[in-house]
Amino acid sequence: MNKNDEVEYCNLELRFDRQHIQDLIKDLIKEGYSLYWSENETVFLISVRTGRKLVKLRFQRIKDGFKLVGDYMIRDARLSEWMEKLIGDMRGHAVVKRFRDRQIIIENILFGEVIRLVEISGYQQRVLYQKGPLLSDQELTKLFYSVEGEERIRDRRLEVDEQLDLLHKAIQSKDDERTAACKARLAELTRELNMLEW
Repeated sequence: MNKNDEVEYCNLELRFDRQHIQDLIKDLIKEGYSLYWSENETVFLISVRTGRKLVKLRFQRIKDGFKLVGDYMIRDARLSEWMEKLIGDMRGHAVVKRFRDRQIIIENILFGEVIRLVEISGYQQRVLYQKGPLLSDQELTKLFYSVEGEERIRDRRLEVDEQLDLLHKAIQSKDDERTAACKARLAELTRELNMLEW
């Protein structure tokens, strides 16, 4: 890969459980990477060798699992593709900077989706893509670091599971009133989830 072709991942926010991390290790080994990992009470560290460079992925321990944090400069094309697929699959947040031929392309990714694409050449900056209304940098930062939306989605999904259990019991006991109430609540939850995840 050309030395100028490098990708920097900043402000990463991806959440994992232990099984996800074990699957990541297996995937990286399948891709042919040499790696090792270590863990202590605060962090799980995976060190991936790319040529003569070592990329250290830091997973910070949080209440309900782990969170990939930090900034990473990656010059390996396959590892960059893997990282971008991971951000999309995990519906993560990141600022991705691509350095190529005296030009920088910056992608703002929120919930796994590019919401803003900016090209910088010399002193000139141009917005190539902006999803929805233009947001100020302050609004983007606030949205990036907000976990309220994710928490609401998680809560609603748990409630969907509970309502499905209640619906199953109501159908088995042939309680038409409870069945109708569960179906109505499930319809409300579905609408709310669609709005939150859009």
